[in-house]
Formats: sequence, structure tokens, C-alpha cells
Amino acid sequence: MYKLVRQTTKLPVALNRASVHKGPSTDIGPIGPKLDLDPDVEKRIQDDKQRLQWRTPYSERSDSFYSVFKLFASENRNSELVEKMQQPINLSPSAILEWWQKRRTTIEAHMQKFLPERHATLGDDIATAHFIVHRGGSVRFRGSTKWVQKDEDDEYDLPRHHVPGMVLEEVRCDGMTLFYEGMENIQKLLRLKHLSFENVALFNDWYLDRISGNTLPSLEKLNLRGTAVTHRGLNCLYRLPSLKLLLIDDPEKDILWKLTVAMLEEWNPNLRIVSSE
Repeated sequence: MYKLVRQTTKLPVALNRASVHKGPSTDIGPIGPKLDLDPDVEKRIQDDKQRLQWRTPYSERSDSFYSVFKLFASENRNSELVEKMQQPINLSPSAILEWWQKRRTTIEAHMQKFLPERHATLGDDIATAHFIVHRGGSVRFRGSTKWVQKDEDDEYDLPRHHVPGMVLEEVRCDGMTLFYEGMENIQKLLRLKHLSFENVALFNDWYLDRISGNTLPSLEKLNLRGTAVTHRGLNCLYRLPSLKLLLIDDPEKDILWKLTVAMLEEWNPNLRIVSSE
């Protein structure tokens, strides 16, 4: 007959999933008896583990010629580059045109970023005027009936330095190509009264949310006709306490638009939301 012997292995106290997955610095040792391996075998296992690790990128090798390209290496590596390399190269005219248009869009969006140095040198009003007029818009300053815009030779008359007392009151961005990055150039006009984005196709709820902060406390008229703003975007207009006139395509488009318009008019009794003046 055989005698059954119960063999028990002493486990660490309070063993759980988190403790099992701790790093080598943890006090909990490996479960089960430690294998007494031959030193040569153990060394070969460690060498195999070292070889199985990911190779060091060329940009991080200190003794490599490619280390000079570390400036161009991305800090957040992702699969985008690998995915593009696995796709076949498409040299058709339509693909090249699409690539060129995307590149131009990226460059233009980058060129519209807020420049603190420009605003510190010219002041917010004149700096914004340069930003708008240079891209095809028009502006009007307080005390003047003249609208400043580019002529046929793409020239315009605006100061190249800070002029005290020049206050920007009206800005028209009608039909311009504006990107989200450029909204920061418009949101610091403390005495701006009229602002128009009519027929700016890219202007959507995110754009409106960015410019509707408390940095436009004097804004009285806002034109959003011909934009991509939805009824959801209108909810952020509660931040404009002085707003008196809002122009949109159709305030009674559907029940959601009607409810949003009613809510805004109830919040601000002086506000009129219409499709035309």
C-alpha cells in the first residue's frame, strides 16, 4: 500500500495580484523553491534575456553616428510612423495633391498661432488688427469710420508699433480661412463691441468656446451666420455678459435650437437672437 503524504509550500503573507506583479525591488520572493542551477546555465539564461530585450534606438546610442539625430526623434513614439511605412507608396496625382493640401493646412494653422512677443510689442488691439487684416479681414478703430483692409496690392495702413489710445471696436472675419490656433489672437480684446465670423466654414463649437471667455466683456454683437456652430455651441455664450445681438442662420431650425435660444434669452433679457438685423 502507498502512504499519502501532504506536502505544503509556505506562501508569502497577504499574497495578492498586486504583490505578484511587483518589480524586483519588492521584498516578496519568487513562489516555490529556488532552483539551484549551474552557474554556466544561469549565465546563459541571463544572456538570452538580455538579447530578447528591445534594441536601443539609434537616436539614444551614445557611441553611434546616428546619435546626432536625437534632436529629430519624437519623445512620444507611437505606431503612426510604422503604419505609414507599411502602406504602399501612392504617387498618383490625386494622392500627391491631397498630401500637399494637408501640408499647406498644417503650415497655415501653425502660422496663426498666438505670438506673445507681437502682442507685447504692439498691444492686443493693434496686434489683432494686423492678424485679421493680413489674412483678408477688416477692422475699425474707435473714433474712426474708416475700415482698414488690404488693397489690390495686398497693402494696408496699420501702425508698426504700439500707439496709446487706439482701441479696436469692430472686427470682420467674413469669409476668412481661420483655424482653431488663431482664435487666441482675438480673445483678448477688452473693448471690442462687434465681431463677425460670417461664412467662416471652419468655425464650429470649439472655436466659439475658445473666444467666448471673459476676455470679451464689452462684446455687444456677434455674427455666426454661415458657420458650423450648432445649438450645443451656443450654450457657452453665457460668458458674454454684454451681448445684445446674436446673428445665426435659423433660430427656429428645430426644437433643440428653439430651446437653446429661449434659454439664452431668458438668461439675458437684453439679448436678441435673429437671422438678420
